[in-house]
Amino acid sequence: MQGLTASCKIVLVMFLLGLGLAGATADSRRRHISSSPDEPCKKMTLYLHDILYNGVNNTANATAAPVTKPTDLSTTHWSNGTFFGMLVVFDDPVTEGTALPVGDEEPAARAQGFYFYDKKESYSGWFSFSLVFNSKACRGTLNLMGADPMDAETRDFSVVGGTGDLFMARGVATIRTDATEGLFYFRLKMDIKLYECYV
Repeated sequence: MQGLTASCKIVLVMFLLGLGLAGATADSRRRHISSSPDEPCKKMTLYLHDILYNGVNNTANATAAPVTKPTDLSTTHWSNGTFFGMLVVFDDPVTEGTALPVGDEEPAARAQGFYFYDKKESYSGWFSFSLVFNSKACRGTLNLMGADPMDAETRDFSVVGGTGDLFMARGVATIRTDATEGLFYFRLKMDIKLYECYV
């Protein structure tokens, strides 16, 4: 440190001390990797409620809205109208039970992200979203993404990371369509198994 002024030495020492404290904080969690698919380090079952804006009278209740229209390919060339090319952005409530939150009741989390319809011949989508937790029980996010061939009974989304209490979590979320009401409401059951956790 020869040749540095006193104030530069203080700044350098504080910087190095800060790096040391940041390293100590990051190392305070232990990485846990499951040794078997039957023994995840954390499991949870949650229900995602998607209420699509119908363009008419559900403005107050809608939690999702299309931001693009389906392409002509999905409506003119295929009799089933698969919504191919439509992108939907959502901020959906996520609950531990099947019921939607009532009144001022807080959901267990919020699912914030998007999905788009990506197949011309049948209903199929691709999802990317974060589960945002903000309660005394859990704070942080869990990030999911994956293909959703909607005709399949179950689909798997990858859990690709997390923050807060779910720092760097990785695993699989098995998705099942649990309920639908026409084209404007669906509920997904998500059985989430984390195989890499930091505790």
